[in-house]
Amino acid sequence: MAGSSKTPNDTPAPPSTLKKSTSGSKNQISIAVFFKKATPQSQSSTNGMTKPGGSVLPVNGLKKKNGIRSSLRGSDQSLTPAPSSDAVEELIEEAQETKPVKVNGHGSPSGLPSPASAVDACEQVDDRVPKGFYSPSRKAKKAVNYAVDVDSEEDDDGGFNPTPGTKPRGRVSKRRKTSVESDDEDDDVFVADAVEEDDVVDEDDFVVADDESDAPKPSSRKRKRPSPKQSTLQEDPAAERLDLDDDMEADMEMPAVSTSQQWAYDPNSLTPLQRRPSNIPAKAANPMVKTVRGQAHKTEPSQRYPWLADIRDMDRNPTDHPEYDPRTIYVPKLAFEKFSPFEKQYWEIKQKLWDTIVFFKKGKFYELYENDATVGHQVFDLKLTDRVNMRMVGVPEATLPTWVNKFVAKGYKIAVVDQMESALGKEMRERDGNQPGIAKVDKIIRRELASVITSGTLVDASMLQDDMAVYCAAIKESEQNGQPAFGIAFVDAASGQFSLTDFVDDVECTKFETFVAQMRPRELLLEKSCISTKALRILKNNSAPTTLWNHLKPGKEFWTADTTCREIDAGKYFINDEGDNAEAWPKALNQAREKELVMSAFGALIQYLRTLQIERELLTLKNVSWYDPIKNASSLILDGKTLFNLEVFANSFDGGPDGTLFSVLNRCITAFGKRMFQQWVCHPLMDEAKINARLDAVESLNADVTVRDQFISNLTKLPDLERMISRIHAGSCKVQDFVRVINGFEQIDYTMSLVRDVGSGEGIVGQLISKMPDIREKLEFWNAAFDHARAREAGLLIPERGQEEDFDESQDRIEGILADLETLLKKTRKELGSTAIEYRDNGKEIYQFEVPIKVKGIPKNWDQMSATQKVKRYYSPALRTLVRQYQEAQETHKQIIKELSSRFFAKFDEDYETWLAAVKIIAHLDCLISLARASYALGEPACRPTFVDEDRSVIEFEDLRHPCMLPNVTDFIPNDVKLGGDTANINLLTGANAAGKSTILRMSCIAVILAQIGCFVPASHARLTPIDRIMSRLGANDNIFAAQSTFFVELAETKKILSEATPRSLVILDELGRGTSSYDGVAVAQAVLHHIATHIGCMGFFATHYHSLTAEFPAHPEIRYRRMRIHVDDENRRVTFLYKLEDGVAEGSFGMHCASMCGIPSKVVEQAEVAAKECEHTSKLKESLEVARKGCWVPLGMQSDVAWLLREVQEGIGARGTNVLRKAIERL
Repeated sequence: MAGSSKTPNDTPAPPSTLKKSTSGSKNQISIAVFFKKATPQSQSSTNGMTKPGGSVLPVNGLKKKNGIRSSLRGSDQSLTPAPSSDAVEELIEEAQETKPVKVNGHGSPSGLPSPASAVDACEQVDDRVPKGFYSPSRKAKKAVNYAVDVDSEEDDDGGFNPTPGTKPRGRVSKRRKTSVESDDEDDDVFVADAVEEDDVVDEDDFVVADDESDAPKPSSRKRKRPSPKQSTLQEDPAAERLDLDDDMEADMEMPAVSTSQQWAYDPNSLTPLQRRPSNIPAKAANPMVKTVRGQAHKTEPSQRYPWLADIRDMDRNPTDHPEYDPRTIYVPKLAFEKFSPFEKQYWEIKQKLWDTIVFFKKGKFYELYENDATVGHQVFDLKLTDRVNMRMVGVPEATLPTWVNKFVAKGYKIAVVDQMESALGKEMRERDGNQPGIAKVDKIIRRELASVITSGTLVDASMLQDDMAVYCAAIKESEQNGQPAFGIAFVDAASGQFSLTDFVDDVECTKFETFVAQMRPRELLLEKSCISTKALRILKNNSAPTTLWNHLKPGKEFWTADTTCREIDAGKYFINDEGDNAEAWPKALNQAREKELVMSAFGALIQYLRTLQIERELLTLKNVSWYDPIKNASSLILDGKTLFNLEVFANSFDGGPDGTLFSVLNRCITAFGKRMFQQWVCHPLMDEAKINARLDAVESLNADVTVRDQFISNLTKLPDLERMISRIHAGSCKVQDFVRVINGFEQIDYTMSLVRDVGSGEGIVGQLISKMPDIREKLEFWNAAFDHARAREAGLLIPERGQEEDFDESQDRIEGILADLETLLKKTRKELGSTAIEYRDNGKEIYQFEVPIKVKGIPKNWDQMSATQKVKRYYSPALRTLVRQYQEAQETHKQIIKELSSRFFAKFDEDYETWLAAVKIIAHLDCLISLARASYALGEPACRPTFVDEDRSVIEFEDLRHPCMLPNVTDFIPNDVKLGGDTANINLLTGANAAGKSTILRMSCIAVILAQIGCFVPASHARLTPIDRIMSRLGANDNIFAAQSTFFVELAETKKILSEATPRSLVILDELGRGTSSYDGVAVAQAVLHHIATHIGCMGFFATHYHSLTAEFPAHPEIRYRRMRIHVDDENRRVTFLYKLEDGVAEGSFGMHCASMCGIPSKVVEQAEVAAKECEHTSKLKESLEVARKGCWVPLGMQSDVAWLLREVQEGIGARGTNVLRKAIERL
């Protein structure tokens, strides 16, 4: 070394590791240079290089810097010159000692001045030396390698960390390596794309084994650094130019071995040139560096895991087997023996959740592997990379709810695997349980399945898309006496509300279809191969595309009733103080104990929730009730077809809520109020007293708006308390949400006190206010139980002093350690004589002594951790011990706080029934206020409907408007509707195409629903008897998957009407019979119209384009002819629609006029008119009936009824039919 007492010849020979030459093409003047005879200057290059003046430059440092071998020429060793794109190999160890680490070319990492070496001196010799005389080594781009050693130890709580690309080219210190100050935590850094692949020179040259990445580097013997002023180089000002040949050689970076020794050319040989074998011994494999596998994300999973090429379930059934279970996958036992600890941990969980996207917690990230990673990459464009032997994508921990929502919205199931301990907790566990024989797998961070999230069982409020209930339903079907029978159990997991129902249905599954239309379950649990085709069709037609379908194995997963009872008792979900499980069962569940179908469905639901690990937190709420989709005795029945045809919850355009009746009426301000109001719309009241009680409340709320305004102003921002108290019961509520719940109940208590002062009367509102439980005393306790401000800000439940003994002890211990740290700091300042010494945190290394660099006398047993230009940071043995105690105390304190939160939640849950009762009352008030606000928003005219109790049904509306059109249509034309009473029950409605017939039909039904919910009606006058059922047959639909034509669907729906309608029912039929030929269609329409008007006696509309029907029933006492008024311009084939309902029969349908208005060419329309006149069967039927009426003519329906009477079968037409027949004969 320059400046050393040793001569260059005394310097130890460098290791045999060779460095590739990196000379570029710009320095390669001519190939002849390589064959040029060596000059004396070049021969002496072993010990030095000749300057132009003849002086010799020492090159020991130069050789070490650039990796030049001991001889530039004449060596027996052979190495092909590397192209300029090749990577630069690592420097030899002595070179690392000579040159300090540089960061971005600006000195050492710590910012300290770098001492000059012999190389530095050599570079400063003479500015006149031509550039390129000293061969510079071309620096390659820094690359980051993402490969992870599959056999290395588990990287604790680390995130996705890049493996360092190259070794640091700096001096190895005896002390801990000085690091650049940073606040980032290495094990939490997720680097997705640090460097492009094209920038990586050679990946294998940049791979460092994981188990060596953090290991201390072996230090070499310490060398004395040369002084910058001790250079032995001297300038020769006399030498001003060089010889041309020497200049050419100086401009080139000389190869270690000339090419003349590497290649031989024989002009007489026909054999292709071959490179001579090198006598350099092969580099021995470094046993400390482990082999890294290929990039996993660039290969198919089946290439790394052979069992993925032939997927089978855990029972080894292939995918085409009828018993194949797509939820599991078979992983051979031999594969587990070859897995790394992390792979084993992952596949033990994933093999049972093959159809589920598994989010695996790693540090501060959640990661997806293998097929799940492929989904994340293809569907959401997440960056695909590797971990261990698996392809991987990852998302930050803070964004987990967002990504779960995205996956769930796409119809995927989600599983979340959490770390059950921190890195420090893992070390404490290993220290406390450090016993011989602990397997390696036990030394990785414990991870467990925390939850499985599906679209039908969402419980976290942040993942729920709206305030409406989301249901998961288990359906059990059987057959009883030739009729389908159903047992159904369903749950709203967010609120913990279970519901049970069972019924024997008709052949068309009317009740079942009504249930599906009302609840619209988001997830279905079906018994595999035990559900009928008709039921499946109903489910598919009424389910969203993202609905999850789960087919459970009979007996094993879809439990029988007996298994369900045993599992409920064994699980101890319901226990009273005496320990009697049976007596503690909820009342509804006790009633269902002997019902085979519904108990089996409830068992399937429990089993499924158990796999999601949420069954206990939901069942122990004991929130179980019966549900009747068709409440025959107490509510207006709206079956599934009617809900769809009237667009009550979903419009016919895109299935969304826009323009629906529910969207018009729903003005609730609380989430739980909206869910209750949905049930009100599903089940309008039928009891006259209850309807009038609601109308009284609505009228009083609108008459005196004080209560309404107080309620709205104080409870608008009320959280979803019904769902939150369910989360508190489960123990999974966030601390901030817990505070919001307490504040929410405080707001309820304050609002109710204001409402009481105003006065509420004796109606429903007054009854609800009087039933509100007293929660003020409970709220006072919770206000003083913990620090609310800290709970909101830091998410910690810190109890007041003296309430929790273990918490106080833990807090005292932490404060004692902090006092010891302060004492140690004062002592250290005194010993070192500096008050500038202070504590400093650097990432995870907390409470380091930060000592100014000018302070001397640092004890030798202190460990330097990091440094800057002005300060150095140390750990002393005493400080390290205190810091460790502090960290362990903090970890213990965290566990106590977590347990403390559970205690608070359990204590709050002791009053669950009280909290729930308060929520129900607020929801009921919210629904009443919603009806009041909706009634007020109808505008004028709007009236309170009057209900009458008469033997003969009646519906009367004057100036009726469609409420769903009022927000968008300002010039809606009102109409009068009158059915029953002193007029006919059925209106036979005719009119032109697009004249508004369907609007009249729907508007009348909607008005009845409004009245029986308890809302005002958009009419000047409304009078009606309570209706028990609304039935509809609208539109033209087929069901090709069930091999049902349009006409078949029409008749099936009509058959349901004929069998279930009553004299108290409202029926609407639109264009019955158009799905077949005119003769058949007219015949069916005539027969149906006669039957509902004569024998059933229901009220309703029968809209048709068969004008011959008007000639068939002129004398029928229960049929009234009505039409839609229009103005016809025959000359221009134009129709002006006046949208007014009036008595009479339409002149025709004017289909040709409508065709012309739609833009059909006139020539086509004219030809169609000619064809219509020649082929119109219904017109001919009408003409023949007119001719027959001149003679002795009796309608076919009357003839049929008379025939039944002559047979003396009174039951054939019934008393009502006989009475109608008598009136009809009188009219003849």
